[in-house]
Amino acid sequence: MKNKISIVAVVFVFLFAGCSLTSEKDEIYPLTGLKADKEKNNRPISVMVNNHPDARPQTGLSEADIVFEILAEGNITRFLAIFQSEQPKVVGPVRSAREYYFELAKGYDALYVYHGSAKKVEKLLQASGVDSINGAFHDDDKKLFKREDFRIAPHNSYVLLDAIYPQAEKTGYKVESNQKPLTFLNENQEIKGEAVNKIKINYASSLVEFAYDATNETYLRYNDSEQTVELTNEKPIEIDNVLIVKMDHETIDNEGRRAIDIESGGDAYLFQKGQVQLLEWENLDGRIIPVKAGEKVGLVKGKTWINVVPTTYELKDELIFNE
Repeated sequence: MKNKISIVAVVFVFLFAGCSLTSEKDEIYPLTGLKADKEKNNRPISVMVNNHPDARPQTGLSEADIVFEILAEGNITRFLAIFQSEQPKVVGPVRSAREYYFELAKGYDALYVYHGSAKKVEKLLQASGVDSINGAFHDDDKKLFKREDFRIAPHNSYVLLDAIYPQAEKTGYKVESNQKPLTFLNENQEIKGEAVNKIKINYASSLVEFAYDATNETYLRYNDSEQTVELTNEKPIEIDNVLIVKMDHETIDNEGRRAIDIESGGDAYLFQKGQVQLLEWENLDGRIIPVKAGEKVGLVKGKTWINVVPTTYELKDELIFNE
């Protein structure tokens, strides 16, 4: 009888240890797949970041888990930077809202931070159910937004990210969120694609480039031949996944504002570790996800940039790989 009890005890200890290991393995940041060394249920914060030439270099982009880069007006792109695993003190310059950006923020249950909007866009935002914080209402609040004197408006608004959660709670928004993790590759999982070390996206009046750094197995970004770095310390932006997705674009007013179809899916190119895969993208629960034959394709653990381009863009014209 004593031996049977001992065997049961050993099995119980083994099972308990197994559960503990599984629990530890699951402690990751949901948007990067990297091991979480602190609280991981803080709600993501998304920020509209200016990419006008007069707004470069920006502040805070190197710490974003995911960055969407999409055309606004005048063939200049704008960023939606989503922060969860890291949160810099300052992010900016902050720019105005657009519908497709805040709809993307909604897919990550992210607080949406922006500075100003057209009346029509503001009405759509307020009706969308997206929890948002508008810098235009806090221009005199130096604890939340600040205007820097080394740049001129509208390229000088910066948000103090530490103040976002207190402001959100004050407004009645939740500041915690149980995020469903994205799909990530295992550490030694092979990526099957074609070798590509240089990527160019010609947004007509703005050239975006990514160069693969084989030493660090990351991508470095360039805009109009200038490397994308942090303003304060010139730290380069390093990216683990570059996803280019084609979406239908339509100009909807005389200001050049666009409607972009973020729902219907389409062609996609996924760049990882110097390889490219021709895939498709789908909108799954509000998130833009790479898929192949209907199955999710895993991301390399780390940071992801998603560049949205019109469906009219073609290889060797607006999309140039390995030139």
